[in-house]
Amino acid sequence: MARPFISVLIDTYNHERFIEEAVVSVLEQDVAEAEREIIIVDDGSTDQTPEIVQKFAPRVRLIRKENGGQASAFNAGIPECRGEIVAFLDGDDWWAPGKLQAVAQALASDANIGLVGHGITEVFADGRHHTELLRDTPRFRIASREGAEAFRLRKSFLGTSRMTYRADVLRQIGGVPGALRFQADEYLFTLAGLLADVLILREPLTFYRLHGANLFQLSDGNTEALRGKAAVMAALAQSLREELPRRGADAAVADIIVGWVQNEADQLSLHADGGMPWKTVRTELNTYRVTHPSASMAHWIFKCATLLPACVLPPKTYYSWRRQFAANRWYRTTREKWLPYLQPGHVDRYRRQRT
Repeated sequence: MARPFISVLIDTYNHERFIEEAVVSVLEQDVAEAEREIIIVDDGSTDQTPEIVQKFAPRVRLIRKENGGQASAFNAGIPECRGEIVAFLDGDDWWAPGKLQAVAQALASDANIGLVGHGITEVFADGRHHTELLRDTPRFRIASREGAEAFRLRKSFLGTSRMTYRADVLRQIGGVPGALRFQADEYLFTLAGLLADVLILREPLTFYRLHGANLFQLSDGNTEALRGKAAVMAALAQSLREELPRRGADAAVADIIVGWVQNEADQLSLHADGGMPWKTVRTELNTYRVTHPSASMAHWIFKCATLLPACVLPPKTYYSWRRQFAANRWYRTTREKWLPYLQPGHVDRYRRQRT
């Protein structure tokens, strides 16, 4: 059998409501069947996902395994990919037309590019669409302080359904630590950014579905979900803390990358399990400094004022109080009038209400 040019790797778990749309979005790409293969790793689904996937045989190849999380699904699927390019897709997302051609052309344009990401459209259950497009610095490499700082604010354009790799880069990375039941994509794209250039296309080529079963939807304050993600983020930080120096990363670069992951782990842990008030203040100030490097003095004064209660309140109490304020319509309206919320300077955001 001729070696496909593009391998599409879909990881799925209990996505019976969504997997068909994901597969169809790949089959409808403007790439000839002889130039691609589709491999679907079912991570131990207990619903009808495998049966739905089998309807597409022999155009897709299904690999079934016991449930083990995203890292184990990647480790099962990546060695099976025979393409020179490997594009990833979660089983509950779908691609826009032209996605594969766009990323393949980007990789073909320059051999130094090893990973391509792109803009994203988040799709909510009520029909709303939120689109995020990168405004500046679309190409970087984690080989300098500047590259590391660009990378940590552009990770949202590199998640599973957005990331496409040169296969040689994936082979250099090797297996993903099994502790990463999710965030395995971040392990891959972080090391890829160290080994090769990263290019982010502006076009929104993935539809990211937000639904009740998403592992990342933690906004309702679910303690167990927060605790679970905090543990995985801490494991990711530890894995990168070990791997980046081993692969030649400069100490300052590794500190920027690992420090940001650890900061997220700490913030989640404070939400879930609490801790010392000073840790809340430190974590929140670091988050604000990184995400809003051009914040005005007025915004900084306001931020520090909102953190005064955090100096004495237990973290869980502080975050509960903050969620209540954020949900208050009067507060949001007043805030938008007198001191509008800051938006990331490197991102263009577009909102479309339900139709």
